[in-house]
Amino acid sequence: MELVVATALIVIVSAMAVPLMTNASDLIKLSQSAREVERELQTARLKAVSANQAMRVRFDCPAAKQYRMVELVGTPSVPAAADGAANRCSLSNYPYPTPDNDMLTRPNNDGPLRWVDPSVSFSQAATIEFRSDGTAHTNNGGVNPWPAIPSPGANIILSRNGKTRTILVNSVGKVQLLP
Repeated sequence: MELVVATALIVIVSAMAVPLMTNASDLIKLSQSAREVERELQTARLKAVSANQAMRVRFDCPAAKQYRMVELVGTPSVPAAADGAANRCSLSNYPYPTPDNDMLTRPNNDGPLRWVDPSVSFSQAATIEFRSDGTAHTNNGGVNPWPAIPSPGANIILSRNGKTRTILVNSVGKVQLLP
């Protein structure tokens, strides 16, 4: 009889723990993906300042759940036609690492194609451009150069099973993973 009671208690406690474990797993995967995206944004800002070249981070590019740091081809005022979102994330058109190490030809600073966990998606994410002075800009209507991110900042929101994590980027280039 004691064995049956002990077994029943174990089953009840286990049944209560399964949803908690699933919830924890969701948060872990979502938080890990958000930290990786936040690090890529920080890297893009650092690369823009150190290379004295505008860098962009594109989301859902070339496909959903993928993102890539790319060097702006041209200038912020006059981007090259080759800098279209459709082709810049393509590894066949712009391989990583670049086979051309000549610093006079661009792009030389494109990063690898990255992706979030398959169960995580971008529910809100606009391309962010970091300039050589560290400031952050986003495209609001197709004007060049892109305007500075308005206050309070641009949100990049990742979601998984109804849970979200937000990364905030402000106009001075501060990248912050919100709690």
